[in-house]
Amino acid sequence: METKDMMMTSMLTMDKGEREGGREQVGGEEEGTQQENGRVMLADGLAERGSKSLTSGSGQQVSNGLTTSTPQSPREGPATASFSGGTASVTGGGTRSSVPLGGLRTLVVQQTSLERPREIWSKKMDFLLSVIGYAVDLGNVWRFPYICYQNGGGAFLLPYLLMAVFGGVPLFYMELALGQFHRSGCISIWKYICPIFKGIGFAICIIALYIAFYYNTIMAWALYYLLSSFRSTLPWTTCTNSWNTPNCNRYMSSDYNVSWSNSSTSPAEEFYTRQVLQVHLSPGLHQLGSVSWQLALCLLFIFTIVYFSIWKGVKTSGKVVWVTATFPYLVLLVLLIRGATLPGAWRGVVFYLKPDWEKLLSTTVWIDAAAQIFFSLGPGFGVLLAFASYNPFHNNCYKDALVTSSVNCLTSFLSGFVIFTVLGYMAEMRKQDVDTVAKDAGPSLLFIIYAEAIANMPAATFFSIIFFLMIIMLGLDSTFAGLEGVITAMLDEFPHILVKRREWFVFGLVCVCYLGALSTLTYGGAFVVKLFEEYATGPAVITVVLLEVIAVSWFYGTNRFCSDIQVMLGFYPGCFWRVCWVAICPCFLLFIIISFLAFTPEVRLFNYHYPPWTTVLGYCIGVSSFICVPAYMVYHLLNAKGTFKQRLLKSITPEPSSDSHRDFIVTNAV
Repeated sequence: METKDMMMTSMLTMDKGEREGGREQVGGEEEGTQQENGRVMLADGLAERGSKSLTSGSGQQVSNGLTTSTPQSPREGPATASFSGGTASVTGGGTRSSVPLGGLRTLVVQQTSLERPREIWSKKMDFLLSVIGYAVDLGNVWRFPYICYQNGGGAFLLPYLLMAVFGGVPLFYMELALGQFHRSGCISIWKYICPIFKGIGFAICIIALYIAFYYNTIMAWALYYLLSSFRSTLPWTTCTNSWNTPNCNRYMSSDYNVSWSNSSTSPAEEFYTRQVLQVHLSPGLHQLGSVSWQLALCLLFIFTIVYFSIWKGVKTSGKVVWVTATFPYLVLLVLLIRGATLPGAWRGVVFYLKPDWEKLLSTTVWIDAAAQIFFSLGPGFGVLLAFASYNPFHNNCYKDALVTSSVNCLTSFLSGFVIFTVLGYMAEMRKQDVDTVAKDAGPSLLFIIYAEAIANMPAATFFSIIFFLMIIMLGLDSTFAGLEGVITAMLDEFPHILVKRREWFVFGLVCVCYLGALSTLTYGGAFVVKLFEEYATGPAVITVVLLEVIAVSWFYGTNRFCSDIQVMLGFYPGCFWRVCWVAICPCFLLFIIISFLAFTPEVRLFNYHYPPWTTVLGYCIGVSSFICVPAYMVYHLLNAKGTFKQRLLKSITPEPSSDSHRDFIVTNAV
């Protein structure tokens, strides 16, 4: 943990005779004024004669009964400074120093921890870019535009903003404040909040692993596209390749000799499904087929980049995000300018923003808005706790929460223009309606529709390279963040085992993620990705965050949490934030959970409809992570001592925080 400095100053007065003949003697195993866990510094000054003592323990106390306001960390060894007559005695960390004082002296006792100092961000921008890079991911580019036009266009912005203000941003702010104050990962932090809920931390780590199993596979697809772009004619523009079928039609307005039927497929669709994914070789989840060696190599390259970006901690990942978090914005700006100059772009923009106010009467619109803002900002994945724990204690995390969440929402809105200007161009070229062109959602929107549109632009190779490079960058910094959340949690929970072996632990974690992702690299791997995305993470992480909010607001206490923020930032959170944390956020999360249970989505991908047994499998995967919460509660109660009431009381009583951030000075103690 971070080095803890505690300085206590007492003015001591000796008579003139003692002052003239005084000398310093240091006893113990080590000589000198600096001891292993305490430093004694003597300086001339004014003081009073007498026997005085200062004790540093669970409370800082002087002999006249005055007690300091800041408790010392229980993890610190005690440091004691005592004075009897003309002798000062200092004890700290098991060492003792005796100093006969012969003159006007000032005794300064500085308590330092034997624990390793906690790493902090090199620059404030490293932290901000890391949080922005984590929050702005692939979902901002493909999910938000699709959800927006599907739920009333411009009218959807109203429920989206309401859900952000009353649900998403308060949760975002809460996690940053918790991580920064307690300086711990998502597992060890619970002993300072409510120990019985520690299982939440383990559940978060398992959910993060599930996400790593499938999320990085999408980047492997993008890498395959990127490598295929380095040629004069993009391979998804023609129907003369080995993977194409007789149904392949390159249908654009310039192709007057081509007729489009319901059975026709575009060359971009066949490249995606038959060459990259090869889903035609798998009948479904019951028979996934072999692993695609091309995708296996692409994923190996992705994980190699991930490893060398995070293996040394935030000092290295904080530098990498200067590229991975900023480059996508440059590409989005270039694509927006290019898209705005294409014929038919205005049709896409109108389709994107034209409000349909009647849809606001539908519950589905509000459910989609709540789910979108929650998964976009990303509270509950342990990442915000981990990132904030590396901040200086008095960093203004309130302003950081507002800035980064605003940037995230604006990026989603901007991405809609980037996508729909191109969809309008596609509709113009095909002489079709925009909704016909934009029928695909999720990865298909990027890898089929957008890829085909880019292929028909001038300078197609250039735009294809920068677009798929952007997709990879968007995914990379989200992966950095997700794994850093797990790494920080485990290192804080098992510091004596893992802190000095961080590189090896990260290597093992990356290997586990790669092996877990092999099922998504098979011919039926796209079906596995969809299963994980729909069932394994969504409901579980929302339930975990609901318990997190309840534990902080109701068990730890909103007043105590707000007092912590006041100590950090110098101001007490307003009534709006307190009401959100106590009531609105739990209702917000409960609303999403109930909607998931009440409206079970019909999962399908391409022409494959997921059978009922896959739904059971999906929920089993989701429960496998959440089960950590009740399991740890039972374990904690069984291992506690005393009556059941005493065990229960102890399990919801937080331990004293480390207070590693506070320097305490006592002057003129009498």
